[in-house]
Amino acid sequence: MNCAGEDAMSSAAPGAVGEPPPSETTHAESPRTCSSARTSAARNAGSPSSVSAWAQDSVPSRRAVRSSRSTCAAPSRSARKRPSVDLPEVAFLGRSNVGKSSLLNSLVKRKNLARTSKTPGRTRAIHWYEVTGDLGRCFFVDLPGYGFAKAPKDKVEAWTALVSNYLCGRPTLARVFLLIDSRHGIKPTDLEVMAMLDTAAVSYQVVLTKIDKIKHKELQALMEATAHTLSKHAAAFPELIATSSEKGTGIPEVRAAIATILADRS
Repeated sequence: MNCAGEDAMSSAAPGAVGEPPPSETTHAESPRTCSSARTSAARNAGSPSSVSAWAQDSVPSRRAVRSSRSTCAAPSRSARKRPSVDLPEVAFLGRSNVGKSSLLNSLVKRKNLARTSKTPGRTRAIHWYEVTGDLGRCFFVDLPGYGFAKAPKDKVEAWTALVSNYLCGRPTLARVFLLIDSRHGIKPTDLEVMAMLDTAAVSYQVVLTKIDKIKHKELQALMEATAHTLSKHAAAFPELIATSSEKGTGIPEVRAAIATILADRS
């Protein structure tokens, strides 16, 4: 897979995937080789004690967030513009309205760290959240959602350029958590993203969201079908995690997986 250049915003990258939020733009640069796959297992761990939110632009402007000693900056529309601190990164990726913001808030035990919205495609840039505490120290990276209906072709290509550029050749990236809405299962755009991650040799793990919205038998069938699909993907981590941000189900398991990933890289 050829990776887009550093300032992702106006010309298209090849192999566009899904539909992004309607306002993201990127410009591509020269291609580069993608990084090798990274894998690890899961174990128990506690919750983070401090979080700082970073979403960086070429001229960051910071403001205090009124809890947990946090700071914010403007969002990044370039995959390579990030906070200067060199920390492992755990990225979160999924379709628009998959419940990504709610999951991030649950993981750090904050209500409004990542903004939630009923409007699909609210996340339109890359956001970094610096996490410290029992999990270890790392960045949670909130990537823009895909699969937004009615998005024009140039916006689809812009999303592909931005996310592809972030994923490729990134030694600090420990793992991608690919979020799948349990009410819908894996959709064609998810399969395209999985193929992109396989080609980029980026280790990813599927997290099912909103499991409180389906019946237990439906969840079991979904987990079996999803595991079967993942077995065909080289970069996919074999363990599934089923979560409900509303009920708190599966959140300790995601924290444990992250703690193990960070411990393995220390």
